[in-house]
Amino acid sequence: MADPNTPPDAPFKMPDPAAFGQSMAHIAERSQRLVGEWLKRQSEDGPRPPNADPLNIGNAFMEMTTRLMANPARMVQAQMGFWQDYMSLWQSTARRMMGIDSAPVIAADPKDKRFKDDAWKDNEVFDFIKQTYLLSARYVQDVVTHVDGLEPATAQKVDFYARQFIDAMSPSNFLLTNPEVLRKTAETGGENLIKGLNNLLNDLERGKGNLRISMTDMDAFRLGDNVAVTPGKVVYQNDLMQLIQYTPTTEKVLKRPLLIIPPWINKFYILDLRARNSFVKWATAQGHTVFMVSWVNPDEKLAEKNFEDYMKEGILDALTAIEAATGEAAINAIGYCLGGTLLSATLAWMDAHGDERIKSATFFVTLMDFRESGELNVFIDEEQIKMLEDKMNKRGFLEGSEMATTFNMLRANDLIWSFVVNNYLLGNDPFPFDLLYWNSDSTRMPARMHSFYLRNMYQDNKLATPGGISLAGTPIDLGRVKVPAYFLSTREDHIAPWRATYRGTQLIRGKNRFVLAASGHIAGVVNSPDGGKYNHWVNEDLPEDPEAWFVGAVEMAGSWWPDWHRWITAHDKRQVKARTPGDGKLAVIEDAPGSYVKVMVSA
Repeated sequence: MADPNTPPDAPFKMPDPAAFGQSMAHIAERSQRLVGEWLKRQSEDGPRPPNADPLNIGNAFMEMTTRLMANPARMVQAQMGFWQDYMSLWQSTARRMMGIDSAPVIAADPKDKRFKDDAWKDNEVFDFIKQTYLLSARYVQDVVTHVDGLEPATAQKVDFYARQFIDAMSPSNFLLTNPEVLRKTAETGGENLIKGLNNLLNDLERGKGNLRISMTDMDAFRLGDNVAVTPGKVVYQNDLMQLIQYTPTTEKVLKRPLLIIPPWINKFYILDLRARNSFVKWATAQGHTVFMVSWVNPDEKLAEKNFEDYMKEGILDALTAIEAATGEAAINAIGYCLGGTLLSATLAWMDAHGDERIKSATFFVTLMDFRESGELNVFIDEEQIKMLEDKMNKRGFLEGSEMATTFNMLRANDLIWSFVVNNYLLGNDPFPFDLLYWNSDSTRMPARMHSFYLRNMYQDNKLATPGGISLAGTPIDLGRVKVPAYFLSTREDHIAPWRATYRGTQLIRGKNRFVLAASGHIAGVVNSPDGGKYNHWVNEDLPEDPEAWFVGAVEMAGSWWPDWHRWITAHDKRQVKARTPGDGKLAVIEDAPGSYVKVMVSA
C-alpha cells in the first residue's frame, strides 16, 4: 500500500494516450446521447410550471434568517467562538509542522467512516482540512439549532437541510481533498477517474437521465436463487398481493398459523434475505406455519386503490385464504412498519365487526401515533404534498425511486456520499451486498392510497384519534383493540423513532409487551440469534412516558427473536401435524417467492 503521506509531487503514472483518447471519445458519445434524450423528454412533456423550491426549503431558511437577525448578539458570540477555535487549529497545525505533538482541536467521531484513511490523522495538511471542516460543521449546526422562536416543524426542516449541506461539503467528497482518491489517482494515472465517469454515466442511463446511484452489484443477486430462498408456494393471489405459504421443517407446528404483513413501501424479502438472517426460515424452524403477504408493485391501473383496499384485499383476504389452506381461523399476525400501521387499523375495524380471527398482534417498528414521527416529517407539509399529488395524479402512482431517495437522505453519508466516493472518485465497482440489493429494489405506491396515508397519518395524525379515519365505512378506534400485542422497536431508528412507536402501547388496550432492540429500522429487526450481534431491552411495565420505560428496562444480550417466540407460545402452545402448501383447499399457484416480487421498477 502506498504511503498515506505521499506528497503532491510524487511520481504519477502517465495514462496511455491512445486508450485515454478512446475512453474520452466513448464518454463524449454517451454524454451527448443522454443530453439529447433528456431534451427530447422535456419537449414531449410540454411546458412545466416554474417550481424553484419543490421541497419548500426557502421559506424555512428565510424565517430562520429573520430570527437570527433579531438577536445579533448571539450570532456574534457564535462567530467569535468559531474564530477562536479556528485560531487554535492554526496554532496546533503549526506546532505539528515543527514536529511538536499537539492534541486536535476537534476530533472526528470514531464511527465516522469518511475519515478512516490514516492520512486524515497522520498528514498535517489533511488533518488541518478535516478539522477545519469539523469546526465549520459544528458552527453551522450550532447556529441553526439555537434559533429562538421557530415553529417546531420549521426548526426540524432547517436542521435537516443544514445537515444535508454539511454532509455534502465534506472534504472526503472531493477529488483534491480526499487523500485516498489522490493516492489512487497517482497510482493508476487517473484511470480511476475515467472508470468513475463511466460509472456515473451508467447510473444516469439506468435512471433515464436521473441519477440512480448503484449501491451494489445488481447482477449478483437473483430472487429465489440466492435471496428469498426459503422454500414455499404461492397459494392465493389478487390484484394487490400474493400469499406465500412456506414449507414446514418440523413434524409438528403451532396450531395458530403466523401471517406476516410487510410494508408495501419495500418488498417482503427483507425478512428472507439469506438463510443466516432469514426471519422466515427461523420462524418456520420454531414450528410456525408461516404465511407472507407479497404486495404487488403497482402501476397506473391500480391508481385508485386506497388504504382500505390494502386492508380488504391484503389482510382480510389473507385471513380467509389461510383458513381455507389450513382449516384454522385463529391466527397470529405480524405487521412491519407500514404493514403494522395497517394491521392496527384492521384490528380496530375487525373489533367493530365482531371479527376475532387475529388472536395476537406483533408490531415491528410501527407508528400509530404520528405526532413525533421523525425526520420524514421534513417532507410532509401542504406545499410538498400538493406537489407530490400533482405528480402522482399524472401517472397514477408514486415512483419507487422518489421514495428511495427520500429514505436515503435520512442517512446521506452512508447511503449517498459513500457511494459517490467509491463509485465515481475511486472508480470502484459496487460491492455485492444483499441488504443493499433489497434497498435498491424499490416499489411504487398507488396515488390515492399514498395521498390518504400522508394526509391522514403523517400530516393530521388522525389514526391516533378515535373515529379520526374511517375504513370501508367503519370509524377506526384503536382503543377498541384488546388482543395481546408485542411491540418491537429499535433504538437508532431514523424512520420510526422508538419513543413515537412506544405510544402504540398506550393506544391499544390489550396485554402489551414492549421490547427495544439496538441498531436501526432494518438491522435491529433482522437480527438472527446466530449472529450474536445487537442486544435488546425489556421491561414488564408500560408507563406512559417512554423515558420512564427505558430507565426501568433491563438490557439483554443478543437477538430479541427468542423473546418474541416465548411470548407467542405463552399464549397458545398447542401443536398439530405440519401443514404442507397445497394440502388444504387452496391449490399451489407457483413456487415462492412468487412473480409479484420480481416486478422491478425501471426508474
